[in-house]
Amino acid sequence: MKNLLQLITEYKADTQSVYNTWFIDNDQRLKAFRTIRRGVSQVVDDIKNKTFPNDFKGSSLEFVLNCIAEQKQVFIGVSHPFYWKPKLRIPDIYENQSNKIAFGQFLENCINAKSEEQIIKEIVRLDALKIKGLGPAVASILYFLHPTLFPPFNTAIVNGFNALFNDKKKLGSWTEYLKIREVLIETNNKHKAQLSNDLGAIAGLCFEIGTQKMLIGNDEYLSENERNKLEKNIEKRQKEIQDEKQEENLHSEMQFHLLKIGQSLGYDAFVASNDRSRSYAGSNFSFMSPDKFPAIDCDKETANTIKLIDVLWFEKETNTVICAFEVEKSTSIYSGILRLTDLSYSIATGNETFYLVVPDSREKDVISQLSRPSIKQIKTPIGYILFSELRQHCDALCKFGDSHQIMKKLQKLYEV
Repeated sequence: MKNLLQLITEYKADTQSVYNTWFIDNDQRLKAFRTIRRGVSQVVDDIKNKTFPNDFKGSSLEFVLNCIAEQKQVFIGVSHPFYWKPKLRIPDIYENQSNKIAFGQFLENCINAKSEEQIIKEIVRLDALKIKGLGPAVASILYFLHPTLFPPFNTAIVNGFNALFNDKKKLGSWTEYLKIREVLIETNNKHKAQLSNDLGAIAGLCFEIGTQKMLIGNDEYLSENERNKLEKNIEKRQKEIQDEKQEENLHSEMQFHLLKIGQSLGYDAFVASNDRSRSYAGSNFSFMSPDKFPAIDCDKETANTIKLIDVLWFEKETNTVICAFEVEKSTSIYSGILRLTDLSYSIATGNETFYLVVPDSREKDVISQLSRPSIKQIKTPIGYILFSELRQHCDALCKFGDSHQIMKKLQKLYEV
């Protein structure tokens, strides 16, 4: 096997590795943590209030897993272990009330835990119940609750771990997961300067190896089939990167139009804090957005999440939000809705307007998501605006608009 430090160096240097396309400077990854935490809290509340359904579809748990699956790459297929399989009665957290309560208590205790020892005790307690079909796939939820303590877990990560450490760990065992976790933490501590406190970085390395996107030995001994598979994986990854770049350009274009309109209407228009370095059509967002974000009366974690909303319009030189916009390109409609509802719960006075800005091709998806029972019960009014209409009417809105009400000419409103 190659020297581990050399592998890490190659992993970080590869612009198409998950380290660079998922772990580093990924807006959706950064936004996901609080969104998923709040989604897990909703699962707990639903179980407590006995409103959690007897199927995965339409549940708050589906919402959480879809938010995780939106991370793509590392988390493709993360929902599959939680699909209700009635013939097998797995996972047995939908029809068995005792198991459902135990799962809810596990999630609540993990959210509130202050140390890894507390969470490990909860894992051991859950494992002892032997709930059919409820295995360490839950670890991917734990990762988004405590990313410095628990790595994500799936087939590719296990395969990569086994190849990297010449081991034979199994997928469906909490005991095996905890052993993998110990090794990854120990290895990560030795190479923390090259990796991160966040265990997603080293899990991503295992994922790359497990999917054979990264080889740990000489490829001279690959069979023709293995070589073809490797080449197809590389081609697939290159296409994914190209698609993501195109999506980023569209995302920036829509933010540009929204900043331009907001300025023209006389508002302080703020772009997401992690997008200030972007630009479109020769205009840097840092020049279109004021330097100092308004002081908001909420806790620091909530304030940091609000700053990640794609575009916010404030009344001039105040902290009064007028409009909030989430630009959703491919698969992040779920989390976009939840970020807007987070803002609504945190600082809303009732006079704000919330918008999803979406590609024309995704209009049916937006309607479908806004119509979901788990979303409708939130009761936040969210409209949506199509990319083509925002692009087409931007200049007219700037020229003839006199307040944010002009945006209602474009919006389609659904009572969520």
